[in-house]
Amino acid sequence: MALVDCAPLMKVTWTDPVTGKHGYLVVHSLVSGLATGGTRMRAGCTMSEVEDLARGMARKTAVFNLPVGGAKGGIDCDPKDPRARGVLRRFVEAMRPWIDAHWVTAEDLGVPQHLIDEVFAEAGLQQSYHAAIRRAPDVGHTLRRIRAGLNAPVPGGLLLGDVVGGYGVAQSCLAVVHARNWEHGRTRVAVQGVGTMGGGAAWYLHEAGLKVVAVADAAGALYHPDGLDIPELLDLRDEFGEIDRTRVPDDVRRLSRDAVLSADVDVLIPAAVSYAITPREVPDVRAKVIIEAANTPVTAEAEHLLAARGIPVVPDFVANSGAVAWAWWLLLGRVDADPVLSFSVLREEMLAKIPPLLAAWDADGTTPRAAALELADWQTEQNRVAEAEGRLLVSIP
Repeated sequence: MALVDCAPLMKVTWTDPVTGKHGYLVVHSLVSGLATGGTRMRAGCTMSEVEDLARGMARKTAVFNLPVGGAKGGIDCDPKDPRARGVLRRFVEAMRPWIDAHWVTAEDLGVPQHLIDEVFAEAGLQQSYHAAIRRAPDVGHTLRRIRAGLNAPVPGGLLLGDVVGGYGVAQSCLAVVHARNWEHGRTRVAVQGVGTMGGGAAWYLHEAGLKVVAVADAAGALYHPDGLDIPELLDLRDEFGEIDRTRVPDDVRRLSRDAVLSADVDVLIPAAVSYAITPREVPDVRAKVIIEAANTPVTAEAEHLLAARGIPVVPDFVANSGAVAWAWWLLLGRVDADPVLSFSVLREEMLAKIPPLLAAWDADGTTPRAAALELADWQTEQNRVAEAEGRLLVSIP
C-alpha cells in the first residue's frame, strides 16, 4: 500500500434529526492540523464512497505539495429534495468542531460553492474556507481576498472559482496533447458531464481548438463528428446542469447517455459520476487516453483491463486537482483575483505534472496512477519529516 493511502484518521456518521438522512465526514490525514476536501450531496452517498474521496484528497494535496491533509464530507440526500438545504445546514452545524478549526471544505457534487458559503454565513462562519482563514493575522483582509478570487469574472460570463477546476482538467488534456505531439485541430475529445468540471473542461478545450465531438449529461449524449459548439450548448443548461434538448441544433445527434464512453476519440474525459467505467464498459472504450475529471470514475479493475489494452488513465488526483490546488494557492497568496495569473500558474503546474506520467508509461508500462502515487508518497514522507522537525508551518497571509 502506498504511504499516502494509510488508514483514515477519523470517520463520523451523522443522522439528521429532522429527516433521518445520513451524513459522513472522513478525515484521512492532517498536516499542520488541517485537512481539506469538499462536501457532496447525492442520493445513495455512502461512507465507503466518502472514505475513498478523502483518500483521494490526501493524494491530491501531496502531489501538489500543499501544506494540508485530505478529508471529505458526504450527505445521502437528493440535492433536488426541497429539504436538502436544511439537511446541509444541520450537517454543517453538527460538524462545527471540525469545521471551525481543522476541516477546510468547499463545493462538490450537488453542493455549489454559493450554497455552502450561504450556509456557513448563516452559522456565523462567513466562508467555507473558515478553518484556514481564521489562522490569518488579519481575518477580514484574508476573507476579502478569498471572496475576490472566487468571484473574479472570466471570459464566458462565469466566475473564476466556478471554472478553475475545469480549466485544470483542460490543461491536463492539453498536456497530453503536447506530450503526444498531436495537432489541436485534429484531436477529438468526448466529455461525460457538463457541470462545473466537465462543462469547464469542454469550454476551454473548445477554445484551444480541439474538437469536442461528444458530451453527455443525465438526459443522454450529444454528438457531432465535426465538433460541437460547446459555448452554445453550455448556454442551454438549466438550473440542474442539463442541456435543454428542445433548443439543440438539428444536426447534433442524440445518443444514449453511455454512448459517450464508446465514442471514437483521442481523449475521453469522464467528468460526471464515480465508477462510470467498470469492466463491463472497457471493451467498448475507443479512446487512446482517459483523463479522470470526476472522482474515481474508473474502477481499479477497469483500469487494469484498460492498461492491458494499451490505454493509460491519468488519475483524478492529478487531473482534477486544479480546484483544490488553486484554492490553496489563493489562501497562501501565490495567486490572487487576477484570472490571468491563476490560469498561468495552473497551466504551468499541469504541464509539469502530466508528461512525466506518460513518459513512465511509454518507457516500461508504469501506469500514470502508479507513477503519481510514487510522487505522492515521496511528498508525504517529506511533509512528515518537516512537521516532526517543526519546519512545516501553514502561514495564511
